[in-house]
Amino acid sequence: MVLLAAAVCTKNGKAIISRQFVEMTRSRIEGLLAAFPKLMNTGKQHTFVETESVRYVYQPLEKMYMLLITTKNSNILEDLETLRLFSRVIPEYCRTIDETSIQEHSFDLIFAFDEVVALGYRESVNLAQIRTFTEMESHDEKLFLAVRKSQENETKATMRRKAKELQQAKRDDMRRGTPGRMSSGGGFGSNGIKSGSDILAQTLAPEPSVPKSAPSRSNRAMKLGAKNKDVDNFVDKLIAEGESVRSVNTKSKKSDAAKVQAPAAMIESVHIRIEEKFKISAGRDGGMQMELLGWFGLRITDPENGAIRIKTNIDDDRRVQMQTHPNVDKKIFQSSGIVGLKNPKKPFPLKQDVNVVKWRFQTTEESHVPLLINCWPNDNGEGGCDVNIEYELQLQKLELIDVVIVIPIPSGVGSPNVENVDGEYKHDSRKNILEWSIPVIDASNSTGVLDFTIAASPEDFFPINISFQSNKKSYTDIDIVGVQHCESQAAIKHSVERVMVVDKYEIV
Repeated sequence: MVLLAAAVCTKNGKAIISRQFVEMTRSRIEGLLAAFPKLMNTGKQHTFVETESVRYVYQPLEKMYMLLITTKNSNILEDLETLRLFSRVIPEYCRTIDETSIQEHSFDLIFAFDEVVALGYRESVNLAQIRTFTEMESHDEKLFLAVRKSQENETKATMRRKAKELQQAKRDDMRRGTPGRMSSGGGFGSNGIKSGSDILAQTLAPEPSVPKSAPSRSNRAMKLGAKNKDVDNFVDKLIAEGESVRSVNTKSKKSDAAKVQAPAAMIESVHIRIEEKFKISAGRDGGMQMELLGWFGLRITDPENGAIRIKTNIDDDRRVQMQTHPNVDKKIFQSSGIVGLKNPKKPFPLKQDVNVVKWRFQTTEESHVPLLINCWPNDNGEGGCDVNIEYELQLQKLELIDVVIVIPIPSGVGSPNVENVDGEYKHDSRKNILEWSIPVIDASNSTGVLDFTIAASPEDFFPINISFQSNKKSYTDIDIVGVQHCESQAAIKHSVERVMVVDKYEIV
């Protein structure tokens, strides 16, 4: 089969979009499209028409035609199958099949056409794969947006809590009958009215006074989570009198242990970062391949701590291939798990992220996958499918957060009927996906299920994509016992950051 071009045109032969898959001039493709309506015979129900050089294969789409132009020696059955796939692609991007909608999504349609045909020959793809290929989603972008949203939610919750504390302080002040600072006409120095300022100092621990140009920024920060106008006015007047409230956000960040990324105040002069990324590909009927890449990173900011040794404890019986940096003493690392330089007189680089150890682990055994996903779609005999998806945390020591399982859903069949779910779910009709979200998976909820029914066939629910992360325990189970100076043997204060993410995890 050689497909020359694919086009969406009106019944009068006006081309809305056209994609050529072989080299041809513009005048020729315009001539072929202009001749199409003249060749059609309305008295017959054929969906193709032939000329001396080409074959037109077409399908009506409301007021439009989906038209394929092929060579005469192509297989008509393959042409019709390709035409059906093209006709299913258009409703994926256009809610209404008219000239305006097709022009608005012309580039999306052309990109999808290119996934169906390459150099005139049909590619072995289905609708779900075309959708995946054209989305071009970035895992790093998803991770960044998830972290930022988590930070925003934490900040809003903190500001609401502090606003309630300020409101309660004001009520207590009024209940005791002590004149508040707002109603005072006294001075603004440290010896002024104490009722409002002392309570604010105990609650917020303000920083030293800031210039008067800063109140506008502080005002926005305080308004982020406050919905009560009385509290807003109270805070605004305190700011106008010279009190600083910026430390509310700073203090809350330092004391919040649920933050995904470690605050700057918790990073010591010797900072260790253990990062691991998964690449997992599993088959719907069994069989899988998993690859784990890990890095042991080090960042030193104090010149006095340049020559150090790091004692580690690796409690892992899997065959993990570990490789040390050329400047790291490999023998002492393999024998006692100590990360140190071959030449102690030559310190580690300062203020640079240096990977001193890296490792790799590959396996085809399902027992090594941290989170195992099974999907069981069954035809219910009533034109629909009963789908059962279950997860199992196989490594009980891990705590996975922000777990998202994305299941493709056919277009035009409505929303799924969810009968049972552990966690939360969301149906995105624009992307035609069902998102199953579990905030935290640990030993307390190591298994979970999602059951739903929808009008579809069992092949429509693949590929399934899974993402998760963890910041408490590494997969390879590397513990930092301690850090000491090479010469004085003195213990050095350090900080440890663990990051475990999914680069790609799909079930095809």
